[in-house]
Amino acid sequence: MRTILVSASVSLLLALFCTPLAIKIFSRRGYGQLIREDGPAAHATKKGTPTMGGAVIVIATISGYLIGHTATASAMSASGFLVLGLMTGLGLVGFVDDFLKIHRQTNLGLRSRAKLAGQSLVGVVFALEVLRYPNAYDLTPASAYVSFLRDIGPAIGVVPFALWVVFMIGSWSNAVNLTDGLDGLATGATILVLAAYVLIANWQLRNPCTGVPVSAHCFAVRDPLDLAVVAASALGACIGFLWWNAPPAKIFMGDTGSLALGGVLAGLAVCTETQLLLVILGGLFVIITLSVVIQVGVFKRTGRRVFRMAPLQHHFEVLGWAEATIVMRFWLVSALFVALGLSIFYIAWLPG
Repeated sequence: MRTILVSASVSLLLALFCTPLAIKIFSRRGYGQLIREDGPAAHATKKGTPTMGGAVIVIATISGYLIGHTATASAMSASGFLVLGLMTGLGLVGFVDDFLKIHRQTNLGLRSRAKLAGQSLVGVVFALEVLRYPNAYDLTPASAYVSFLRDIGPAIGVVPFALWVVFMIGSWSNAVNLTDGLDGLATGATILVLAAYVLIANWQLRNPCTGVPVSAHCFAVRDPLDLAVVAASALGACIGFLWWNAPPAKIFMGDTGSLALGGVLAGLAVCTETQLLLVILGGLFVIITLSVVIQVGVFKRTGRRVFRMAPLQHHFEVLGWAEATIVMRFWLVSALFVALGLSIFYIAWLPG
């Protein structure tokens, strides 16, 4: 518990006090946000706001994790390193995308195929590595199963598992990216889901299957404590960053942050054996992603639009809702999904 608290505190303070420095550096170098020409008119005032702030989140998360373990003399784990590696790898893909946008002075960075290739490469490495590094109880950071509250059904094999994990990573990193369209929206929603994973990993730590028969009342997770530390580190970094990203934002996370945060959520879901539960915990991200899928699919078939604009948050902007109102209400929706997911997780554990 001490490691969780120290890591979260360090990452929060680093993000809180280093983000203003990043704002100054990015502003001087002209690393400003470019605005969609077809976007809401109110977004014109955001042009030039420093972007790539996600680099602060990634650095603060890793620093908080390392300093927390060093300060408390606790052991690091393969699971923690792999999830942080996934976060960093996707953050680098996002950084390249952001940098190309700024360099070209256009809203288009990496081509979709190149971006997908980068995400897939990082995802494949993660998927293969989490099946290695067994501990004394022969538990690896993940196993070749699909999971909901724990692994379910028969093992699906290494190749199908790798494809499934790559799909998850691509889906969640892009989902957070689509949600990052209003000041603080994606950051706040991610904070809520990360808080849920701190609780979930702690519960798994206190109810291990080691030394007892495997049942619905224990969890065969390799490193639940360290996964809670990773979640807490990312949580603290997001809270510190949100201070400057809240409406009106002084800095945006960019693809650097959105891809990295989507990656850490997917990584935590894989390593805590809650892959499908994340669909509920991250319900807001799912809804926003579906709004884009529906909009594009219906428009291609009929030439008509279901929403005034996609993703969904922009639909409400066009309807005249204030940005702060949309952000607050979407955070409430996210909180309800997190509460539902945690309730399902806890009720399924209860004896009887």
